[in-house]
Amino acid sequence: MIELVIEQVRELLKDKSQPVTGETALIGDSKILDSLGLVELCLRLEDEATDLGFEFDWTSDTAMSRNRSMFRTVSALAVEFESQQQAKS
Repeated sequence: MIELVIEQVRELLKDKSQPVTGETALIGDSKILDSLGLVELCLRLEDEATDLGFEFDWTSDTAMSRNRSMFRTVSALAVEFESQQQAKS
């Protein structure tokens, strides 16, 4: 799943030369996307989830927490996405 999330993040970047890895921050001071980009990423992942047969919920109470958020890093988001997919299977 991490490849899927990395691909979606890369497509949203204005500067396509920026590196995107599992450790890339999605929230906080060193985030790679602005707020609108983060919402667009979530909408893209919702579409991907629909294609995979489940509903991706990115609106949890901890979504924007710097310590526990699924948006801390690309890999944290990928883990949450996969976890939700497995829970719906």
